[in-house]
Amino acid sequence: MKKEDYVFLYELEEDLWWFAGMREITAALLDEACKPMPDRKILDAGCGTGGMISWLERYAGKGKIFGIDTVKDALVFCRKRQHELLAQASATHLPFASSAFDLVTSFDVLVQIPGEHSDIDAMREMYRVARPGGIVFVRVAAYKWMRSGHDEAIGSQRRYTLSELSEKMGDVGFEILRATYANSFLLPVAAVRRLLLKRIGLSDKGSDVKPLPENLDWLNRTLKSVLLKEAKILSRSKAKLPVGLSAICVAKKPIS
Repeated sequence: MKKEDYVFLYELEEDLWWFAGMREITAALLDEACKPMPDRKILDAGCGTGGMISWLERYAGKGKIFGIDTVKDALVFCRKRQHELLAQASATHLPFASSAFDLVTSFDVLVQIPGEHSDIDAMREMYRVARPGGIVFVRVAAYKWMRSGHDEAIGSQRRYTLSELSEKMGDVGFEILRATYANSFLLPVAAVRRLLLKRIGLSDKGSDVKPLPENLDWLNRTLKSVLLKEAKILSRSKAKLPVGLSAICVAKKPIS
């Protein structure tokens, strides 16, 4: 990612439809697994500019939330949000003791780590630092055929099917609690746009994380409402969506 991409991420993470809607989907899936407790220690493995660290406070109680990212510019923005429990590190080499965290999250990070088996390495590290009985939440971009200029701009290395993600996490040792696609209702629109551009020999260059023109505020509200409807569906226990632009697994490290 370019430095300007982190600027946009920092500025848009609160209100842009995708971030706001996906937070609600995350809550729909995590609330059941992370019942309120007075002291939960959390790691956001690949924290970017820190927006999700702030949001994860809902699960921490009086516990602490840590963040790691490989990019110094991202951590600068985290500190602007008053987050200080940070480390410049890779998800494949987490600088924490084993069984240290009650909750570990990874939001669209595994797709970006370079190296053929680096995603497996990161999963193993998340497994290592999660306490027995701890929860791990992983979200990734779905479908290789949906690769676009956005992937090129942010350095994405891979995309997943839900079965691929679930299988890899299971192989590492996790017990899968919930597995679903998300951002499903908008998949046909995104697919037509991307496949049409490829068919006519054009590419959608640059990251999708950009502010919408002021006269399109209505579109931001509309798209957010679509994701909120998905969140309502997924708030039902064991509900899942069969397709989508994102694949998500909520998993547990077995106690024994």
